Amino acid sequence: MSVADNQEQSRPAASPAAGANDRLEQRLFERLSFEFLREQRTARRWGIFFKLLAFAYVAIFLALSLPAGWRIGTLGSGQITALVDLQGIITHDSPASADTIVTGLRNAFENGSTAGVILRINSPGGSPVQAGYINDEIYRLREKYPDIPLYAVIEDICASGGYYVAAAATRIYADKASLVGSIGVRMDGFGFVDSLHKLGIERRLLTAGENKGFLDPFSSVDPTHVEHAQKMLGEVHQQFINTVLKGRRDQLADDPRVFSGLVWSGERSLELGLIDEFGSSGYVAREIIGAEKIVDFTPRDYSLAALLERAGVGALTRFVTEQRLRLW
Repeated sequence: MSVADNQEQSRPAASPAAGANDRLEQRLFERLSFEFLREQRTARRWGIFFKLLAFAYVAIFLALSLPAGWRIGTLGSGQITALVDLQGIITHDSPASADTIVTGLRNAFENGSTAGVILRINSPGGSPVQAGYINDEIYRLREKYPDIPLYAVIEDICASGGYYVAAAATRIYADKASLVGSIGVRMDGFGFVDSLHKLGIERRLLTAGENKGFLDPFSSVDPTHVEHAQKMLGEVHQQFINTVLKGRRDQLADDPRVFSGLVWSGERSLELGLIDEFGSSGYVAREIIGAEKIVDFTPRDYSLAALLERAGVGALTRFVTEQRLRLW
């Protein structure tokens, strides 16, 4: 007998229990593999579904957010009332910036179907420079398109820089409860001199130029600086007054309080000549312009952040981000 035969005979035979265990393990492995593959397919399907859903949502929201004048077939035949919204504080980086509002106004005037333009204002004011840009552009467009009137329609508030813009309109409309006016200029800040002394903090300010520390909040008030600031504010205030007189001289009442910086109700504003009549955008489009169909030419921000904000999930996004920042 050979050595190989010897070894073959000495090898123990596999028991039935061991074979059953092997088959069980194989079936279990096959089942787990099958379940894993099924989960993967399901996850891929749901991933594709949610991606398509998100794409469709953004596409629909984007289409609804577009100015109506840009949508295919919106204008059609006949004349329209073009609308531009000025909402919020007028600054260079806000939706009420001069670039945004001027772009909307130009598109509105240049459209061949425009019978009249409504600048709908709901603003507490802002930068006199930005407001001045919009005011100048309104006069330029009115001169270039003399047959197209521009009406300002005030919603809740039209104060300071908001009224600076409105003064260039052909006529101004508001509600009797609207807040109108605040024809004035302000510069404000805080002084922390005493607080620094109490905390034992020494202020060290080095300048090149005797007035470079102009109105520094951590230094004592310099009367010459205050005098200069008041003179500067007076100059800007006079520019504001001249701008209002340019557009409203014949309508304004002879009352020095008009230019005092006070805010008036719409009812009182009518008496003072700050507005011409009570009326909403719909009223002006229907009864004054004679083109009831209103088309929005206001430029919109189409960034993802802006879309989420307008969709009402901006606050949720910020909350989640803050939580992640806290956790990580």
